[in-house]
Amino acid sequence: MVIQPDLVCPLCDRVIPHSQRDAHHLVPKSKGGRHTEYLHRICHRQIHALFTETELAKQFNSVEALLAHPGIQRFAAWVKTKPTDLMERTRKSQRLRTK
Repeated sequence: MVIQPDLVCPLCDRVIPHSQRDAHHLVPKSKGGRHTEYLHRICHRQIHALFTETELAKQFNSVEALLAHPGIQRFAAWVKTKPTDLMERTRKSQRLRTK
């Protein structure tokens, strides 16, 4: 039996249960990205609800850049108080829905 170490989400600083683990390409694959970071599924979905693939590739292609965005900061502060296996419906931002 292989014991996997606890992974911590770089956005919300919580341990990621194996069932909630998503690999996020910091630069989207469609834009040539290869490097991934493991995130909580809910955190991963929130990133894609807030940003286009072009924005992710050009402006938000690091954990530090993501954490500097006010929308991610608000989300991370909220989700830190929730159970690690929380799964909520993620809503695409109004800005992305009108494009």
